[in-house]
Amino acid sequence: MYFSPESKLQEEYHKEIQTLDYDYHISEDDESRQSELVNQEAGELDMSGQQFGSEDVFTEIPNQSSSAEGVLNLEPDPFMKRLPHRHNRGIPKLTYEPELSTKVKYPMSNYVSNHRLSESNKSFVNQLSTIAIPNSVQEALDDPRWKAAMNEEMKSLQKNETWELVECPPEKKPVGCRWICTVKYKADGSIERFKAILVAKGYTQTYEIDYTETFVLVAKINTVRVLLFLVANLDWPLQQFDVKNAFLHGELSEEVYMDLPLGCMVSEKQCQKVCKFKKSLYGLKQSPRAWFGRFTKSMRAFGYHQSNSDHTMFLRKQHGKITTLIIYVDDMVVTKNDPEERKALQNYLFREFEMKDLGPLKYFLRMEVSRSSERIFLSQRKYALDLLQETGMSGCQPVNIPIEKGLKLCVEPNQVSTDKGRYQRLVGRLMYLAHTRPDLAYALSVVSQYMHNPGEQHMNAVMCILRYLKNAPRKGILFAKNVDRQSIEVYIDADWAGAVNDRRSTSGYFTFVGGNLVTWKRFKKLTEFDTTRPSRIHLDADRDEFDTRYLDSALNRLDSDDSTDIPS
Repeated sequence: MYFSPESKLQEEYHKEIQTLDYDYHISEDDESRQSELVNQEAGELDMSGQQFGSEDVFTEIPNQSSSAEGVLNLEPDPFMKRLPHRHNRGIPKLTYEPELSTKVKYPMSNYVSNHRLSESNKSFVNQLSTIAIPNSVQEALDDPRWKAAMNEEMKSLQKNETWELVECPPEKKPVGCRWICTVKYKADGSIERFKAILVAKGYTQTYEIDYTETFVLVAKINTVRVLLFLVANLDWPLQQFDVKNAFLHGELSEEVYMDLPLGCMVSEKQCQKVCKFKKSLYGLKQSPRAWFGRFTKSMRAFGYHQSNSDHTMFLRKQHGKITTLIIYVDDMVVTKNDPEERKALQNYLFREFEMKDLGPLKYFLRMEVSRSSERIFLSQRKYALDLLQETGMSGCQPVNIPIEKGLKLCVEPNQVSTDKGRYQRLVGRLMYLAHTRPDLAYALSVVSQYMHNPGEQHMNAVMCILRYLKNAPRKGILFAKNVDRQSIEVYIDADWAGAVNDRRSTSGYFTFVGGNLVTWKRFKKLTEFDTTRPSRIHLDADRDEFDTRYLDSALNRLDSDDSTDIPS
């Protein structure tokens, strides 16, 4: 509360304020409610005082009570400023609680619907949005489910003898670590398990001291789409497996130390010690390479060999039947037309590694897979909705196109700057969404050219993509059956020196296999546009030719009885 000179209060009182008289008769039993009434009035003064501005000053209401008669008589005080008359005195309506039906002009429910999904897919999609992922270690420890998952992870690490507690050598600097929480789902949408992963902060490692070689292969998304197309045409089953603590199976040759994990209970004598790795762990720069080398060795020992078109795809053909496995870090998908071989492979993998059978493929690399007897639909609906929620764009006005027609972006000398880190994160997340959204390819290729120096106009273009994303977050790609499933069609085009800054041309192509879109790309030419060339435009067909040969190799490898790869 604040106070003002009496003359000022008197002047304001006579000019503006209408006083109110209060006369409350209370008994001795109700005497304890006096302070409550006074506090309520004082609270109303505080809330309403915001309407008068900084010039208005309030004083506390004096507690003038008569103990003899039990009467609380608040007479108007000419030296006190009071509230004007208000017709809705009392407890005001809680207007700060949002009502989506009235407060949000463009509610998300107008653009997201599950009524066309089957009951199993509807249950699975709804389940994806019900579990909240903790954002801190303390938040995870407060939930018994995540705490149990963290204890399970620590037991696995101890059982595998991942590290040993030692004194940190003076010349070594230990890396940090953090917890990452995820949820694994079954095919019917129910929760398979809560998974907590301890990850080392590998970005603090030093080259040639803590690690050397780091390159590791991961599955090409193009291969995943080709595989889904063939599965839809051949009616093959799709089975998904998950390797528990996959990186713990890799052997380390370097000497690496790590701080104790947060939440780890150790004795007082060991609090100052660090973890010396005996095996690899998630987050270390060399861990993916060590794990993939171990997995490749095991698959070759079982009679599988790697495809030349994609080395993360392992195949085995015998008696005219084929079994295919594709792996992305620790998630793998198996498809086949040989049930006996699939069962033998499953038993072998479960003996070699600690595995989980997740059932038919439903959710892979943040992509949702919906399947019927005639087609397979691939989308990233949950990923898109999460992105809109995290960026605060779930209530924005949607648009019908991802980028304005004829928009020419460039780097201007006096452009209004924007948050560079936020811009890069948004574009990066949208680029991953483009794995199932070819309609975003052109817009993302434009905004990704200004990651080094984004301006306000570039951020507005990214916001336009997000508004377009809200218009149809469930869009994706459809793989339908086709008689001529090995036919490859390519469409390619380019503009005419469209780049404002460097006058380079932009090319793009789409590749259809059996009438289904499987690959696409939009890219800028490496050289400036040359007006001396006889042709109107010069198409860089090398990239498209490479994709065509790759697709031809993959198709012949998967959909033929030949046991050798076509050179690619």
